Amino acid sequence: MPTYVIPQRDMEFVLYELLNIKQTLAQLPAFTDVDVETINQTIDAAGRFAKEVLAPLNGIGDAQGCSIIDGKVKTPDGFPAAYQRFVEAGWPTLSASEQYGGQHFPSVVTNALFELFQAANLSWCMFVGIAHGAYKCIHRYGSSELKAIYLPYLVNGQWTATMCLTESHCGSDLGLIRSQAVPQNDGSFRITGSKIFISGGDHDLAQNIVHLVLARLPGAPVGSKGISLFLVPKFVPNADGSLKPLNNVTATSLEHKTGLRGSATCAMNFDGASGWLVGEEGRGVMNLFLMMNEARLGVGIQAVGVSQQAHQNAVDYARERLQMRSVRGAKFPDQAADPIMVHADVRRMLLTQKAWTEGARMLVYWLSLQLDIEAAHPDPIARRQAADLVTLLTPVAKAFSSENASSVADLTVQVYGGHGYMVDCGVEQFVRDARVQQIYEGTNGIQAQDLLGRKVLADGGEKLGALLQLISDFVADHWTNLAMREFLSPLINLPQQLLQLTEQLTQAADNNPDEIGAAANDYLRILGHVVFAYLFARAAAVAGAKIAFHDPFYGAKLATTRFYFAKLLPEVAYRFQSVQAGTAVLDQLEETSWFL
Repeated sequence: MPTYVIPQRDMEFVLYELLNIKQTLAQLPAFTDVDVETINQTIDAAGRFAKEVLAPLNGIGDAQGCSIIDGKVKTPDGFPAAYQRFVEAGWPTLSASEQYGGQHFPSVVTNALFELFQAANLSWCMFVGIAHGAYKCIHRYGSSELKAIYLPYLVNGQWTATMCLTESHCGSDLGLIRSQAVPQNDGSFRITGSKIFISGGDHDLAQNIVHLVLARLPGAPVGSKGISLFLVPKFVPNADGSLKPLNNVTATSLEHKTGLRGSATCAMNFDGASGWLVGEEGRGVMNLFLMMNEARLGVGIQAVGVSQQAHQNAVDYARERLQMRSVRGAKFPDQAADPIMVHADVRRMLLTQKAWTEGARMLVYWLSLQLDIEAAHPDPIARRQAADLVTLLTPVAKAFSSENASSVADLTVQVYGGHGYMVDCGVEQFVRDARVQQIYEGTNGIQAQDLLGRKVLADGGEKLGALLQLISDFVADHWTNLAMREFLSPLINLPQQLLQLTEQLTQAADNNPDEIGAAANDYLRILGHVVFAYLFARAAAVAGAKIAFHDPFYGAKLATTRFYFAKLLPEVAYRFQSVQAGTAVLDQLEETSWFL
């Protein structure tokens, strides 16, 4: 069965050497008390929890799944006990405000820790992953009363949270939502409607569940402008924190999923349940985007986690599985055959996994650090620049990383061969668990259109231009270092090429708006590679400067970087060509000709 080892050395490299978070956090008054020793101790503790508590439950959760007994969801064996240990250790409190019982850790640290949890047991994490986003949403938009009542319990982990958006007839198009909210004399609302695909909609882990629900007020405008956001608890709390009887919120069924079988994905019914408005009327979708954007970056973190574990197990198997001899002669003549690790195609697969995994880790950690700069830097210009990077690259972190994670998981099955296709082996679970990352929290197609249409073209390319200038400045600063030329040469022209492509798309979209949808997926892949190339080049600069220390880690980092530039970055060439093809090739097939 699969095993999991904490990738501590690469985590430390990204945090301390690539991003130099010690120096950056020292510039942020809110985080000056967070020192490296504290961070390392926290990572060590999180690693033990992930490896010793969560990882052993991953296969159990997949095999058992969840069930509904007497109208209540039962989670797999060991899940409730693991959650209690999670709460007792204080993990839910990490990044929340001290005002509500939190520890106010920086996002770059908490997201790194959650990589470990996601890698060890993605299904279990589906119950806890939404809580911080709900906390942030209520903290920003909720009334003082709602914050006082609900935030302390979300922070200490006694209560969990959900996002209730999707209905059977509406997924990506939230403007079609039909759930209703009727005002009551006491200031509350009666929420009526049905939601589907609700992660953690019911469970036996925590005392209460706080549902954030999108619904319509009577007479509200059609479309997304008529939707408001409501807080609907499973149990309404009394003033002393005790809980009233069930609030007419029930899980009517569980979805039978391809993967994430240990998580409870529920169909929910709200039958006149009591709820409270969060934020202004008619701004529900806008307010919920705070939570959605955090969830989208969270998918990128999930992608790193599942990629890491899939890659580790592929490497372990390739070292042990004996098949045939190396074409260059026997490497282990005393054994019946050589390990498949010696074969070039197997090494190609393993290096592909390693590059996708390490690239995604650099990206999501970098964006997480930008969240901290945005929140706490004393310079408003620095805050704005960080916010722009997060806005621009969150769709890339979600979509590019999740697509690559599915590839990494698939390659693990391929390395295992026929054994990998067998359920008893356990690695096929990686494929099933990873696949949904391209779908939930906004499909990758939606992410790509959001990137190109809203994040790039809508502001005339201002955010994109700032990012590409950052990359060009890095190239210029390191060009005199001849050892860096092999990494800078493939990167040097990409910013200008991408700007030119963006200008062409701007003109094309003016004539035909479908050009955005036709180009969006390719465009996101191009930008993903440009950012990965920049981050790998930065990693090479750090590793190259320290290679004389004779630490094999730096040699491995340079080898992975060379592989990325030689074997993966060339994808951008055909993506550029694909964008140039435009919409014409998409429109030639007649509607009646699909099955001809």
